[in-house]
Amino acid sequence: MTTAPWRDPALPAADRVDDLLSRMTLEEKTAQLYGVWVGAATDGDGVAPLQREMTAEYDWDELITRGLGQLTRSFGTAPVDPALGARALARAQRRIAAAGRFGIPALAHEECLAGFTAWGATAYPVPLAWGASFDPALVEQLGRHIGRDLRSVGVHQGLAPVLDVVRDPRWGRVEETIGEDPYLVGTVGAAYVRGLESAGIVATLKHFAGYASSAGARNLAPVRAGVREFADVTLPPFEMALREGGARSVMAAYTETDGVPVSADPGLLSHLLREEWGFTGTVVADYFGIGFLQTQHRVAGDEAGAAHLALAAGIDVELPTLKCYGTPLVTAVRAGRVPESLVDRAARRVLLQKCELGLLDEDWRPEPEGPVDLDSADNRALARRLAEESVVLLDNPDGLLPLAPDTRVAVVGPRAADALAMLGCYSFPSHVLTHHPEVPLGLSIPTVLDSLRAELPDAKVTFAEGCGVSDPDTAGFAEAVARAAEADVCVAVLGDRAGLFGRGTSGEGCDVADLRLPGVQAELLDALLTTGVPVILVLLTGRPYALGRWHGRLGAVVQAFFPGEEGGPALAGVLSGRVNPSGRLPVSVPRVPGGQPWTYLQPPLGLAGEVSSLDPTPLYPFGHGRSYTSFTWQDHTGNDVTEIGTDGSYDLSLTVRNTGERAGAEVVQLYLHDPVASVTRPDVRLIGYQRVELAPGEARRVTFRFHPDLSSFTGRTGARVVEPGALELRLGPSSAEVRHTARLRLTGPVRVVGADRRLRCEVEVSEGTD
Repeated sequence: MTTAPWRDPALPAADRVDDLLSRMTLEEKTAQLYGVWVGAATDGDGVAPLQREMTAEYDWDELITRGLGQLTRSFGTAPVDPALGARALARAQRRIAAAGRFGIPALAHEECLAGFTAWGATAYPVPLAWGASFDPALVEQLGRHIGRDLRSVGVHQGLAPVLDVVRDPRWGRVEETIGEDPYLVGTVGAAYVRGLESAGIVATLKHFAGYASSAGARNLAPVRAGVREFADVTLPPFEMALREGGARSVMAAYTETDGVPVSADPGLLSHLLREEWGFTGTVVADYFGIGFLQTQHRVAGDEAGAAHLALAAGIDVELPTLKCYGTPLVTAVRAGRVPESLVDRAARRVLLQKCELGLLDEDWRPEPEGPVDLDSADNRALARRLAEESVVLLDNPDGLLPLAPDTRVAVVGPRAADALAMLGCYSFPSHVLTHHPEVPLGLSIPTVLDSLRAELPDAKVTFAEGCGVSDPDTAGFAEAVARAAEADVCVAVLGDRAGLFGRGTSGEGCDVADLRLPGVQAELLDALLTTGVPVILVLLTGRPYALGRWHGRLGAVVQAFFPGEEGGPALAGVLSGRVNPSGRLPVSVPRVPGGQPWTYLQPPLGLAGEVSSLDPTPLYPFGHGRSYTSFTWQDHTGNDVTEIGTDGSYDLSLTVRNTGERAGAEVVQLYLHDPVASVTRPDVRLIGYQRVELAPGEARRVTFRFHPDLSSFTGRTGARVVEPGALELRLGPSSAEVRHTARLRLTGPVRVVGADRRLRCEVEVSEGTD
């Protein structure tokens, strides 16, 4: 029997796919361009926007005779034992392959924002906690672990990471982001992509692009970002994740910018992404995003029109289930409304990816190899380490922390004794299990209360909830105040409840009007302070909240951003001193609830000044975080003004020494200040950082290798330029504190740079001198 060329693994993938496409009917080609969401709810509360209205009906057995592009969330839709789910997915893949003429299986995708969104899978810290760690190497390990788990059950594509840069912390999806700085988002996000892709999983960058800049912090609201904000803040993380991470898929954002929906924007999805950046993978729709061109954006009159706009823009795959790319598209092509060449273009990209994944090979097998364990001891150890590194000690003015081992502790607050307090909205328990209250969590998730009791066995620990997360009821205040008054110290554990579309205080569709603590938690904290007992505030949140009301009145402040299933022990370790806190803020913490939106990336007019009575200066700035040990920075280079060309280079070095009595990690941050430019620039912006772990007395020499490409920005003509003139490189422990400044003068002509410019400031760490 002669093997068809498309089945021959010895041939180039492009030749194989060209041969296969030449054999396929229009219906078979379009079948590769959509997913099917088996078991998606069509009534009640969904897990995707307008799910009930947008989910279509279909005949599964008839549908798969044409083939199928993707299977949507076989594990992330309802509780299923992972081993049984893997076998069920394999059976479904066998049926799909057997039903079609070519025997091509579907590509299976799942959510993996903070771990594989499946019952019983490790719930890791959310991406905002990744940003707080300032540790890309650890996040790369995280991606690799999650990727291996996905592969172990037959999944091929992960819908992560989120590379949106926070522009307004009132937005509900802040917890899903890595932070408010594009360099931090890009470096940490690219690391996650490398890890996921190294495990053979197709990483999907989202949401491309502009989603986090929605007006008024409302989910899916129009984006009114300017050209430079879009180019210099929104896009760089995606560039970095593609160039340095090797992501093979991109998800189009729901939003519209200046009147053009992303899903119908060829300038963004084809010209920029493919022609300028050289991307060769697949572009997938966010769930129901193509249908939204008709129903929400109203730029298409029917489903076929929506399909035409999306295909022409460059969206290859309709997710989560067929609607526009099915019968409406086929009918429109037959009628001459849509060129078949657009179908061919998208199908070719999809089939090339399937070919790369081995799904066109005759020896393809869907059955998982070996036992399935989605919450292994190694996973939990990694979750613990990332949680520990991400906890931020915001304040400890009188050294109240660490706690004495035999102290009397009153633990108070609605987040102290709830396991879900640790989890973000895309964790399986918060995302799916709320619809299945009869099903157990499937994970062991110690609470802060349980963890603190285990951490301090000689302490007397009492508890009172005080109030709910968002309930107005203050009836529990009296008991909470009584417990606090009896103690040596009160630990107030406050924060968010993750949820979807208004069913939580943080998460997708859970946007807020201002940055006050939810419900009556602020009033509870005020009541606890009246006792005179020192109060340690522990925050478990998905966004920063305004804390100026209590500044100078609290014994200590500890911030954790949904730290995952091991977050309880991690927080208890910080409170006891077993863990030396090393997290740094990936987002600014405001002083007052109003005066938003604000992030630290502000030009001069965005800073405090005499022309306004509103002062947006944050209480705790981006990059801030304290430790239980002390560090000195010494022997800096660059004390004089140095001239380099606009295509030159400059090394900036310093020695960091741990001068305390315990091991700890310092995060050295490098910021750029551009005194004069042809357009307004942020006063400072992060261009490099290095996490340095040091034993007591130990020192390390840190060298940043600066290239002028890192000073580039979008000039008046729309081109990205490096301008000659003065620059300042500022070393500091946060965006608001400068320890050393190196002054440069760039010489030579204005230099235009493109997609091949240097995106990263390389850092070298060597032995320090005594």
